[in-house]
Amino acid sequence: MAEKKPSRQKVFTLLIEVGRSKGDGLPKGATGAALLCYATGIDEAEAVREAVAVLKQAEMAPLDVSGYGSLEEQLAEGVEIGDDERDLMARALAENAVIVAQVTPFTD
Repeated sequence: MAEKKPSRQKVFTLLIEVGRSKGDGLPKGATGAALLCYATGIDEAEAVREAVAVLKQAEMAPLDVSGYGSLEEQLAEGVEIGDDERDLMARALAENAVIVAQVTPFTD
Protein backbone atom coordinates (compact mmCIF):
# COMPACT_ATOMS: atom_id res chain seq x y z
CA MET A 1 0.00 0.00 0.00
CA ALA A 2 1.41 3.39 -0.99
CA GLU A 3 2.08 5.82 1.80
CA LYS A 4 -0.10 8.91 1.62
CA LYS A 5 1.91 12.06 0.97
CA PRO A 6 1.35 14.87 3.43
CA SER A 7 -0.83 17.60 1.96
CA ARG A 8 0.91 20.74 0.81
CA GLN A 9 -2.36 22.64 1.13
CA LYS A 10 -2.49 25.63 3.45
CA VAL A 11 -5.36 27.85 4.51
CA PHE A 12 -5.25 31.49 3.49
CA THR A 13 -7.28 34.38 4.87
CA LEU A 14 -8.89 36.44 2.11
CA LEU A 15 -11.07 39.53 2.13
CA ILE A 16 -13.16 39.53 -1.04
CA GLU A 17 -15.26 42.48 -2.15
CA VAL A 18 -18.29 41.59 -4.21
CA GLY A 19 -20.71 43.71 -6.22
CA ARG A 20 -24.36 42.98 -6.80
CA SER A 21 -25.63 40.31 -9.12
CA LYS A 22 -28.99 38.61 -9.51
CA GLY A 23 -29.37 35.78 -7.02
CA ASP A 24 -26.42 36.82 -4.82
CA GLY A 25 -28.42 36.59 -1.58
CA LEU A 26 -27.29 39.98 -0.28
CA PRO A 27 -29.81 42.13 1.60
CA LYS A 28 -32.11 44.46 -0.32
CA GLY A 29 -30.49 47.89 -0.59
CA ALA A 30 -26.94 46.58 -0.33
CA THR A 31 -24.55 47.78 -3.02
CA GLY A 32 -22.15 44.89 -2.44
CA ALA A 33 -20.32 43.26 0.46
CA ALA A 34 -17.00 42.30 1.96
CA LEU A 35 -16.59 38.57 2.60
CA LEU A 36 -14.01 37.25 5.04
CA CYS A 37 -13.04 33.86 3.67
CA TYR A 38 -10.71 31.01 4.54
CA ALA A 39 -9.62 29.18 1.41
CA THR A 40 -7.21 26.32 0.79
CA GLY A 41 -4.45 26.22 -1.76
CA ILE A 42 -0.85 25.24 -2.30
CA ASP A 43 -0.18 28.97 -2.48
CA GLU A 44 -2.21 32.14 -2.02
CA ALA A 45 -2.80 32.55 -5.77
CA GLU A 46 -4.46 29.12 -5.93
CA ALA A 47 -6.58 29.92 -2.86
CA VAL A 48 -7.72 33.17 -4.53
CA ARG A 49 -8.64 31.36 -7.76
CA GLU A 50 -10.61 28.71 -5.84
CA ALA A 51 -12.45 31.27 -3.71
CA VAL A 52 -13.37 33.43 -6.72
CA ALA A 53 -14.62 30.36 -8.61
CA VAL A 54 -16.79 29.26 -5.67
CA LEU A 55 -18.28 32.75 -5.28
CA LYS A 56 -19.07 32.94 -8.99
CA GLN A 57 -20.86 29.56 -8.73
CA ALA A 58 -22.88 31.10 -5.87
CA GLU A 59 -24.00 33.87 -8.27
CA MET A 60 -21.83 36.48 -6.57
CA ALA A 61 -19.74 39.07 -8.42
CA PRO A 62 -16.19 39.16 -6.99
CA LEU A 63 -14.51 42.52 -7.66
CA ASP A 64 -11.36 42.62 -5.54
CA VAL A 65 -9.39 40.23 -3.33
CA SER A 66 -6.98 41.13 -0.54
CA GLY A 67 -4.84 38.31 0.81
CA TYR A 68 -3.63 38.20 4.41
CA GLY A 69 -1.42 35.13 4.11
CA SER A 70 -1.53 31.66 5.59
CA LEU A 71 -2.12 30.86 9.24
CA GLU A 72 1.62 30.32 9.71
CA GLU A 73 2.48 33.64 8.02
CA GLN A 74 -0.03 35.54 10.13
CA LEU A 75 1.21 33.97 13.38
CA ALA A 76 4.81 34.84 12.39
CA GLU A 77 3.70 38.46 11.98
CA GLY A 78 2.21 38.44 15.48
CA VAL A 79 -1.43 38.42 14.39
CA GLU A 80 -3.68 37.07 17.14
CA ILE A 81 -6.01 34.39 15.81
CA GLY A 82 -8.86 33.26 18.02
CA ASP A 83 -10.11 29.72 18.53
CA ASP A 84 -13.21 30.29 16.37
CA GLU A 85 -11.06 31.42 13.45
CA ARG A 86 -8.65 28.52 13.95
CA ASP A 87 -11.60 26.09 13.96
CA LEU A 88 -12.89 27.51 10.66
CA MET A 89 -9.40 27.34 9.16
CA ALA A 90 -9.04 23.72 10.28
CA ARG A 91 -12.42 22.92 8.74
CA ALA A 92 -11.44 24.58 5.45
CA LEU A 93 -8.25 22.49 5.37
CA ALA A 94 -9.98 19.23 6.33
CA GLU A 95 -12.73 19.73 3.72
CA ASN A 96 -10.47 21.36 1.08
CA ALA A 97 -13.09 24.09 1.02
CA VAL A 98 -13.75 27.80 0.89
CA ILE A 99 -15.39 28.96 4.12
CA VAL A 100 -17.14 32.33 4.19
CA ALA A 101 -16.71 33.35 7.82
CA GLN A 102 -18.27 36.81 7.73
CA VAL A 103 -20.36 38.90 5.34
CA THR A 104 -20.45 42.68 5.75
CA PRO A 105 -22.97 44.27 3.34
CA PHE A 106 -22.21 47.72 1.88
CA THR A 107 -24.92 50.35 1.63
CA ASP A 108 -24.83 53.88 0.24
